[in-house]
Amino acid sequence: MRRIKVISGHLCAPVPGHHLHHVSCNECAAAPCPDDVVVVHGRRSAIAKAKRGALKDTTPDELLSAVMSAVLDDINLSPQLLGDVCVGNVLQPGAGALMARVAHFLSDFPESVPVYTVNRQCSSGLQALLNIAGAIRSGSIDLGLACGVESMSLRSMGDPGDLSSRLMDKDKARDCIIPMGMTSENVAERMGVSREKQDIFAMMSHQKATRAQQSGVFEREIVPVVTRLLDQDGTERRVTVAKDEGIRAGTTLAALSRLTPAFKVGGSTTAGNSSQVSDGAAAVLLGRRSTVENLGLPVLGVLRASAVVGVPPDMMGVGPAVAIPAALKKAGLKMADIDVFEINEAFASQAVYCMEKLAIPPEKVNPNGGAIALGHPLGCTGARQVVTLLHELRRRGPRALGVVSMCIGTGMGAAAVFEYPGH
Repeated sequence: MRRIKVISGHLCAPVPGHHLHHVSCNECAAAPCPDDVVVVHGRRSAIAKAKRGALKDTTPDELLSAVMSAVLDDINLSPQLLGDVCVGNVLQPGAGALMARVAHFLSDFPESVPVYTVNRQCSSGLQALLNIAGAIRSGSIDLGLACGVESMSLRSMGDPGDLSSRLMDKDKARDCIIPMGMTSENVAERMGVSREKQDIFAMMSHQKATRAQQSGVFEREIVPVVTRLLDQDGTERRVTVAKDEGIRAGTTLAALSRLTPAFKVGGSTTAGNSSQVSDGAAAVLLGRRSTVENLGLPVLGVLRASAVVGVPPDMMGVGPAVAIPAALKKAGLKMADIDVFEINEAFASQAVYCMEKLAIPPEKVNPNGGAIALGHPLGCTGARQVVTLLHELRRRGPRALGVVSMCIGTGMGAAAVFEYPGH
């Protein structure tokens, strides 16, 4: 009851001067608001190993189309009712603007429905959702599709684009090009996160993901993708990709401890306690509650609040430790109110630090594993986390609350608060 009172007492619309990412409504103290931004449905692909997995030859437009189509097909919704589509992507040229429109038509969406892309690096999939939520909140649209996609097999992270030589004259600008692995080392060293803690966290990620996969937890969220795969000899075959490939059931602490540092001699960040390079896609349908109810659609979750913050670029991994409290403050909630935290495991060092800084019980963090086990397709991850979180909250029962959060390259953090309404 205390949690319900807290939620109902803080469902208030932004007043002048407040950030528009606060997405609740002030018209009702104890009942759902017609202007709530709600999640109707979400699906994701399985996450495959980049360069050597079953999706290595699948273009991102095909991957994106599979999840876009599945979300609408599942609930029998015509794409003509969508007011906008936003796609998070990091590595495709132009943030994947052309790719997204092609995926749009591969999904048989009408030309009258617009689509655009967004790149906020590791939070791009979540930012797509926040953009669609903002459009609903402002009254621009009533229904929208937020997606994320990445093929790290077909595009590499090595090209930073065209940058001024003057970036070397500004410390913070120079720090933006520090390799992500070195930012992990910075967090571990400066915040006192030991190699043992990182390896234990990585082992637990695989153990949680293994339990989830073996018990069928992911089956309701994964869209099987039928695609082509080229073998080493050039032979093409059709495959159906329906299981996450990065999960290693037999991962042990002893095996992880034998791995050598990947980014710094004498460091503590290894391939085993870092996120995996991956391919994947996810899509989430959002709408204004009144519109959703009029259409007879389900409500999987309610977006209560969000926050995006800036942190030092050379310590970008601390982002969730700043963003989560900011989002909870906007929602009028406390850390103890949250049942599940989906915190992206870019590196074990930063995930462990954020957990300890915020005093989050380990059992509340990524109960079905995270990016160390599942993988981290950059533009997809934020949307994938939302799908995984909302399905988990539904399993938890009425009034379950959850947070999605991640650190962001160049020094940022993002977080969003969701509620499963229990019906």
